[in-house]
Amino acid sequence: MGEFILQKEESTGTHFISYNIIMSKILITGAGGYIGSVATDLFLSRGYEVVGLDNFQTGYREPLEFLKNKYPNQFRYYEADLKNNLSPIFEKEKNISAVIHYAASCVVDESVKNPGKYFFNNVAVTANLLSHMDRYEIKNIIFSSTCAVYGEAEYYPIDEKHPLNPTTPYGASKKMAEDVIQWYGKLKQFNFMILRYFNVCGATEDGSIGDSKKPSSLLVQNAVRGALGIEKFYLTCPEVDTPDKTPIRDYIDVVDLNLAHLKAVEYLFKNKKSEIINLGTGTGSSVLEVVNQVKKLTGVEIPVEKGNTRSGDDAKKIADITKAEKLLGWKPSKTIEDSVKSLIVWYKNHPQGWKS
Repeated sequence: MGEFILQKEESTGTHFISYNIIMSKILITGAGGYIGSVATDLFLSRGYEVVGLDNFQTGYREPLEFLKNKYPNQFRYYEADLKNNLSPIFEKEKNISAVIHYAASCVVDESVKNPGKYFFNNVAVTANLLSHMDRYEIKNIIFSSTCAVYGEAEYYPIDEKHPLNPTTPYGASKKMAEDVIQWYGKLKQFNFMILRYFNVCGATEDGSIGDSKKPSSLLVQNAVRGALGIEKFYLTCPEVDTPDKTPIRDYIDVVDLNLAHLKAVEYLFKNKKSEIINLGTGTGSSVLEVVNQVKKLTGVEIPVEKGNTRSGDDAKKIADITKAEKLLGWKPSKTIEDSVKSLIVWYKNHPQGWKS
């Protein structure tokens, strides 16, 4: 199982060689979710064969049906819960080269109220997936982790050597899942890439795939929805020790984020070396700065209402992305403005997101 197979063709007369690149087969968990569906589209567009898994509790069939019609020979998906026996799928889908594990529970304030759900869905379920991968000799995994594993930042920007002191069950559950993956690396010779996301925003440039959570737990999405009159926009962040008293975050576009996953897969295939890497932009914006950007691009004075302050927010998180740039040859290209523009297109076309 390599990165790709080259099939050569030659013509008579004018001599030429054409290459039909057949890429590896990739399994994507959480394929019907926001980030997973954008990833599925990206990997398919680059020629990979993709197998999608989702239990559709928070993900959607509609984007996967859209992609199935767009790439009928490259894409299949299964309704499956990762806590269950996955052997029938792995028996059917031979020669999977890597797994990209997006599926997770990922709402910070919910994790504070219902920690058991997060430790089960993010830790036990990951262990079950790894067990199946080991059984079927799939040794490459890219894991969707989070900057929440760091907790309150001790210095800025945050690099991968920063102490891990999560302040919420969500962050703790992701740290524990990272530990499980690293043990599989030590004991089972897995090659892993743990990617710690900062704050994700945006949609595909053509507005065909985006965030469908209603309401989204993500600031930029909610601000755009508020500006477009889809639903009221509530500020739920706590007052913190920053210049404008709102949290500062590193916002990364979902397309840039998934381009890094593409680079991570290529890196694992080529180097067979495990790494932990931050994914952000290396710059920060406050909540109020983001809201003002949305106001500027939509021309709408967003009616902002103060909601209940959510639990578990830290004052500031900005990524050091030096390692991503050096090892993956990756650098984000999109700005907050780009992300807001793509979200405006997405929500104008899909004001209520996917239907099913």
